Amino acid sequence: MKVLFAASEAVPFIKTGGLADVIGSLPKELTRQGLDVRVILPKYGDIPAVYREAMTKVATFDVYIGWRKQYIGIEMLQHEGVTFYFVDNEFYFKRPGIYGYGDEAERFGFFCRGIIEALPLLDFQPDVIHCHDWQTGMIPVLLKAHYQHLPFYSEMKTMSTVHNLKYQGVFDQSLLKDLFGLSDDHFTGTALELHGGASFLKGGLLYSDRITTVSQTYAEEIQTPFYGEFLDSLLRHRKDQLTGIVNGIDYDVFDPMTDPHLAVNYRDSLPKKQQNKLALQERLGLPVNGDVPMIALVTRLVQQKGLDLIQHVISELLALDIQLVVLGTGDYGFEQMFRYAAQTHPDKVSAQIYFDESLAHQIYAASDLFLMPSQFEPCGIGQLIALRYRSVPIVRETGGLKDTVHPYNEFTGEGTGFTFSNYNAHDMLHIIRRAVFFYKNDRESWLKIQQNMKKGDFSWKKSAQQYIALYKVMVNNND
Repeated sequence: MKVLFAASEAVPFIKTGGLADVIGSLPKELTRQGLDVRVILPKYGDIPAVYREAMTKVATFDVYIGWRKQYIGIEMLQHEGVTFYFVDNEFYFKRPGIYGYGDEAERFGFFCRGIIEALPLLDFQPDVIHCHDWQTGMIPVLLKAHYQHLPFYSEMKTMSTVHNLKYQGVFDQSLLKDLFGLSDDHFTGTALELHGGASFLKGGLLYSDRITTVSQTYAEEIQTPFYGEFLDSLLRHRKDQLTGIVNGIDYDVFDPMTDPHLAVNYRDSLPKKQQNKLALQERLGLPVNGDVPMIALVTRLVQQKGLDLIQHVISELLALDIQLVVLGTGDYGFEQMFRYAAQTHPDKVSAQIYFDESLAHQIYAASDLFLMPSQFEPCGIGQLIALRYRSVPIVRETGGLKDTVHPYNEFTGEGTGFTFSNYNAHDMLHIIRRAVFFYKNDRESWLKIQQNMKKGDFSWKKSAQQYIALYKVMVNNND
């Protein structure tokens, strides 16, 4: 089985969010399970030189995007057993950062068309092109509109995975008509039309053979108006082709037993985990005290992550006997809230308003509790890493958080964390108080939660098997 992953970012080459983690680790696991999986990405200027210099050129040709004839080069690199291809065009991709330019439609339109046209030159004829998020949404559309009648492409299937439905790639209809040479019937309400414009993502959802998203609960939520971002009726219409498969994490990268960033490596030893906590308290200038529960927040500081809930009750939260460690950047207002909290409560709050992968690992290892009160969360990766590092998650029951963290029940002894369902600041505060109570006063329950976390498997193994099963269904045509 041959599968081509098409995406706009991947660890370790370039990353802005969780999508990059998935593209960096899922193909590795699928390859382990016997598939020929390759990945294609834009060759951005920000890819570190060590990778750029290791690439070899495998093809060059011209591609038409609207009336413009553009050069395209395909470069190749083997990384951890997976073949990565990079689409080279300096005009589109040799810029600082990845997103946020005025010609996004043209850049990623070029990327979509370039991928399809490169395939015959790569000596690789995939059974499935697996497209991720809006940046690759036009691949299924173009394949059906312009290429499927050609023998090389006639059997190819497409799958679109939604990592976050909020980002839809909506542009002016006349621009997309120009870029892709599509007829007017592609721009009606039942096709690419969205908010009066036309959407890359809607194209992917409509024209793919299968749709997946990154947790079972999110797959259900996006079929409702509240989470559906104006695409809920389309997703309900295609619900038989829609599957939720929860993301995994790379167990080689996130392994407290071998993690080079930690003060002390450990697996299930709470005393060793405690040593990481003492080391982090010292590093961050917090009082060094093993008994005070440390709550961690490693996140983008944006409303989607539930930070307005924290804003509402921050003074009550800081009245508790806790330490709060924050790492991340985002909206200025939320950054200032944590900076101010750290100034006024230096013995309780450490606000690290930047991002540092090494420090993130130390925080997962050191913290006792990990807070994720998200408004919505397609899958979430923080809680999976927290579970792996035995930091007990406190989450809102939405999307992947609901699927991966089970509320602790002191009467049955089941559960791996603490959860609340309403998007309400005091519900969150109540559940944080409950978690802190168990940490301080009920050693037996705390050890039971640790035991339960130990049994979970959030590697890619199971999820990869679910993807393989779907690929087989698609390729064998028994949809």
